[in-house]
Amino acid sequence: MTLPAGLTSGTWLLDMSHSEIGFSVRHAGISKVRGRFTEASAEARVRESLADASLHATVKTASFDSGDANRDGHVRGADFFDVEKFPEMTFRATSVEGDGEDYTLTGDLTIRGITKPVELEVEFTGVAVDPFGATRAGFSAETEISRKDFGLTWNAALETGGFLVSDKVKINLEAALVKQAEPVAAE
Repeated sequence: MTLPAGLTSGTWLLDMSHSEIGFSVRHAGISKVRGRFTEASAEARVRESLADASLHATVKTASFDSGDANRDGHVRGADFFDVEKFPEMTFRATSVEGDGEDYTLTGDLTIRGITKPVELEVEFTGVAVDPFGATRAGFSAETEISRKDFGLTWNAALETGGFLVSDKVKINLEAALVKQAEPVAAE
């Protein structure tokens, strides 16, 4: 599988200051709550073919931010992420399929010590050299998971039926990766 136009082999690191790891979940069956994680790292090793590429990402669960301090504290606690016990979520890619701009990235997602396979629909948004000489690659990705699959089972029943927090969580990623300089070989 050939590389997308402009993407070259080498090591690429996530630039979190130009990326976003977001989510949305239905609240009380009537509205969506959105949030994000503000601390993460990722390393992609691109080879001559995408079939040989690797990707590993780590997200700090304590960086959860939904814009509401009370909710954020609850979600960081034992009912949800239990950040003291499980300070990180990880994703390790196992395969990639597609070409051009659209790909399916399959990998193992680990939350609260539980690992499940997930598929992300990925759009390659291009490569650019910034004014400082750094080569950047952009990607958008999304997937939907069941939070129960990862042991995130806390909920509260509603008087009108249903539950306070939906099981389905939509994850949206906007990622900027920066190509790292190749080490100079010693003579």
